[in-house]
Amino acid sequence: MSDLFSPVRLGALELPNRIVMAPLTRSRAGAGDVPGPMNAEYYAQRADAGLIISEATQITQQGKGYAWTPGIETAAQVEGWKLVTDAVHEKGGRIVLQMWHVGRISHPDLQPGGGLPVAPSAVKPEMQAFTETGFQPLVTPRALETSEIPGLIADYVHAAQCAKRAGFDGVEVHAANGYLLEQFLRSKTNQRTDSYGGPVENRARLLLEVTEAVAGVWGGAQMGIRLSPVSPANDMDGAAGDAQEVYDYVVAALERLGLGYMHIVEGATQGPRDYAPFDYAQLKSLFSGLYMANNNYDLALAEEMLSEGRADLIAFGRPFITNPDLVERLRTGVKLAPSDDKTHWYGGGAEGYTDYKSATA
Repeated sequence: MSDLFSPVRLGALELPNRIVMAPLTRSRAGAGDVPGPMNAEYYAQRADAGLIISEATQITQQGKGYAWTPGIETAAQVEGWKLVTDAVHEKGGRIVLQMWHVGRISHPDLQPGGGLPVAPSAVKPEMQAFTETGFQPLVTPRALETSEIPGLIADYVHAAQCAKRAGFDGVEVHAANGYLLEQFLRSKTNQRTDSYGGPVENRARLLLEVTEAVAGVWGGAQMGIRLSPVSPANDMDGAAGDAQEVYDYVVAALERLGLGYMHIVEGATQGPRDYAPFDYAQLKSLFSGLYMANNNYDLALAEEMLSEGRADLIAFGRPFITNPDLVERLRTGVKLAPSDDKTHWYGGGAEGYTDYKSATA
């Protein structure tokens, strides 16, 4: 039996295996960005994972960047997520909420009152937004005022409290893939001259303040953070020469919070693992919690990483879409169902979502 199927403790949670369902945006929330029974069925089908990380969930409407993604700020959203967590727990699973603010990766059609998206600086991403009326070019965001930042941190705290009420087993702070917290980290998107811009210590300030504030709600052991040190996702500077310095500083500074895990996207998100040089082993050495590795893993690479002590948990993303019984397939060697047409990945109903069968069905 591979180490992939051995138990491991994460805070107060005993994980029966080291296979994690990575956060997967599927754009299937209902009116008011509220999860419903179909979402509960989807997650419950995949409850054999050692841990499920929910799809990215906006902490406030200002943090929304895609059509039909769920939120975690209103009473209705809390009740919708309670359907999901109850369904997962009834199947014996464990699920944490990924807390998300997209920053500049949004569009006025998705923002409160049709306003501009916010960002560290007014730097336009060269991309398109997925809105309810189709794809539209992203706009130049407005720079957050320094006076707005305490309110932003308070939004994270409120979302963390909502996640508790919704029955989650923990939370993950999303600071990867070119969204708001990473936008503050990167010099390409952070051109501020206040205490949140300039040297690494200032650019990392918001990420550290947010994480500390969320830990004040959950305790460090019941939470994680997602980082993508070299990913170019969402028009970021993945190959920037200061990536090692930036992320070594961040992880060393986070260590005092006693986080349960850090979730690392190795290489380019959904792309080459060797996109740019980076010493992930050094990053791991700076952190005493569990190291969760992510990006294009198969069984062989997962087993190699675990056996060599280079990771403690392995996150699988797209394979979980078409293989609700992924854990059992990996355990028994049953061939994986291939990824389906991308038209079923984002938006829609049960087709391409809850209608995938297990190998024994």
